[in-house]
Amino acid sequence: MEKTSNMELIERLEREHTLTKDEFVQLISTFTPEEAERAGKLARRLTDEFYGHDIYMRGLIEFTNYCRNDCLYCGIRRSNRELERYRLSSEDILMCTDEGYRLGFRTFVLQGGEDPQFSDEDICEIVRGIKDQHPDCAVTLSIGEKTREQYLMYFQAGADRYLLRHETANEEHYRMLHPESLSLANRKRCLRDLKEIGYQVGTGFMVQSPYQRPEHLAEDLLFIKELEPHMIGIGPFVPHHATPFAEFPAGTLEMTTFLISLLRLLVPEALIPATTALGTIDPMGREKGVLAGANVVMPNLSPQEVREKYMLYDNKICTGDEAAECRNCMDMRFKILGYEPVVDRGDHVSRRVGEADDKQTDLR
Repeated sequence: MEKTSNMELIERLEREHTLTKDEFVQLISTFTPEEAERAGKLARRLTDEFYGHDIYMRGLIEFTNYCRNDCLYCGIRRSNRELERYRLSSEDILMCTDEGYRLGFRTFVLQGGEDPQFSDEDICEIVRGIKDQHPDCAVTLSIGEKTREQYLMYFQAGADRYLLRHETANEEHYRMLHPESLSLANRKRCLRDLKEIGYQVGTGFMVQSPYQRPEHLAEDLLFIKELEPHMIGIGPFVPHHATPFAEFPAGTLEMTTFLISLLRLLVPEALIPATTALGTIDPMGREKGVLAGANVVMPNLSPQEVREKYMLYDNKICTGDEAAECRNCMDMRFKILGYEPVVDRGDHVSRRVGEADDKQTDLR
């Protein structure tokens, strides 16, 4: 039986929004620049269908670089003794959101390591503080693995979204990247709990991380299709010098943007960021991510004096920019491409008319 061509697989993925594992492996292993260009064109058309030419800006606040975990790829891992640690106070965080609001941001992303010094009540107090000052804004949390009860507390305090990348959906590969204290089963449990509670949920993975094979990436795509998250964040693996993976090569722009296109064709309504890691490996990386099907960017609102301390990987861009510089830079970059960075919460299309089901309403 004659093998289906990559171009036929791309066209079918656009129509049916799924492929088999073997078909994804074939695509990922053998795609050409021409095939990537075709996938990008179809992905961009789908993005425009659901979201127009809008690019949604999220204000990122990296509020702590303490972490109890020791993931082998991460620059803020517990074992990194050369890192200068910091925590922002609640007042610092609210000052960042006030400045962000003035600049037009209507979503704030609170990201940090799994820092035990921040209690559940601390997180709830911060979320409520942001919502009290800026009730028209969305709050996204990205603070790692918690219990269902903890996630429910944050949701009831007003958190709207939660980002938790699964990093890899293959059990064997997961063990190669993480300490024994973490498990893929628990990571998946967290994501399912978050969806059931009513969050807009984001997940994702590293591209070309150490020991990753095309089969692993195919499993990532199939897991994402099963989960149907509202947001999907992927970025190239970028090594950090103070980790066991310091000598591994970075992921490529070509593979990352091709996978962005496949993800758009797989989950057409998803919000997909063009990540800072893309901009780190290529000066036009974020623009190329948007052209491949991404429609979110996350400028940094953290205080300048802490940005270089939140270094998940080496050579991270924009650590010296002021918040206003980040915003103005993004405006200019995407308007040149014909896209419009918008002042908007940038909700998933399924949440735009305010249709939360009865369970979600009750949980509030």
